[in-house]
Amino acid sequence: MLRGRLGSAIVKEFRQFVRDPVLLFLVLWLYTAEIVLCAFALTFDLDDEAVAVLDLDHSRASRELADRFERSEPFRVVARLASDREVRRALDRGDVRLAVVIPAGYAERLTQDAEAPVQLVLDGTNSMTGRTILGQARGLLAHASEDAVGRRGMGAGIVPRVENRLRVWYNPDLRFVYFVVISMLAIGAYMVGVIHPAASIVKEKESGTIEQLIVSPLRPLELVLAKTLPTFAIGLLAFGPALLIARAFGVPFRGDPLTFLVLTAAFLISAIATGVLIASLVRTLQQALLVSFFVLFPVTFLSGTMTPIESMPPAVELLSRLSPLRYYVDGMSGVFLKGVGLEVLWRPLAWMLALGAGLLATSAVVFRRRLV
Repeated sequence: MLRGRLGSAIVKEFRQFVRDPVLLFLVLWLYTAEIVLCAFALTFDLDDEAVAVLDLDHSRASRELADRFERSEPFRVVARLASDREVRRALDRGDVRLAVVIPAGYAERLTQDAEAPVQLVLDGTNSMTGRTILGQARGLLAHASEDAVGRRGMGAGIVPRVENRLRVWYNPDLRFVYFVVISMLAIGAYMVGVIHPAASIVKEKESGTIEQLIVSPLRPLELVLAKTLPTFAIGLLAFGPALLIARAFGVPFRGDPLTFLVLTAAFLISAIATGVLIASLVRTLQQALLVSFFVLFPVTFLSGTMTPIESMPPAVELLSRLSPLRYYVDGMSGVFLKGVGLEVLWRPLAWMLALGAGLLATSAVVFRRRLV
């Protein structure tokens, strides 16, 4: 049982936390419902993508190629067009994002040693989805070309080929939902870790009770601990239902639970330290929320959850080293999907601890100067 001035302050903060149903609902939402929504909505995996086919050859070979798109899992042929004008109209209306144009003479070229071109007309308004569609369509056409070569009797004994045997580790089916669940779990924890301590401390400023706390026997460090320990404890406990949701989506957990707990604790320390620093710089709750979101968005963008860090400019990639989310997502992927331990993940752990210690030291100095 907690005793003394620090223990009494911590118990008081825990009581305030659990007596706020709106706050408890928001924490539960970020750790559960938001992950579910994003896991269903945020995906780049193709499933029954609408495709139109313009067959100008009208041969058995062209029909087989169209049927290949129809039978494939990523695509679904929704229209058989008759002219280039209909292709443009279908793309303009947004009925399809890919049109496959099979030119006249396609079957004849397949029987010869000449190339048999097929045109892919792609809607590139969404570049990310467009790249995925294009990659899947090119792979399908490559398989069609290999089958055509085999039917002509030009197998591996006559035409030299390099056989590509692909083996994908950690996520064999390349399911994007795994990355979405892990990323949203980390982002939700970071939002709670930053916003709640910032709002809790600033609320004391606005209500005028911060002066009473300052003149109380509590030291500044004890005041900060009392305000942040409930967030830390609730943040760890909230991972329970979040892990159940991750399991419901089939995300494997191959690592050690203790490694996951250590990484999560270090991450929450860095997130809470950010919230305390924000609280020491602002005076009102509105300012605290605005500054929190001002910090959250760049930290999220620089974490690699939106775009690969390797594709960022060198200066931005260097700046991303200040994002604790970057290291936590790496650590979570290592624990969940790779099953590695701290002997591999010690580097992201060290970065999170260093960022947390630096932020806590800075916030302690600023907090003392502004409030004491």
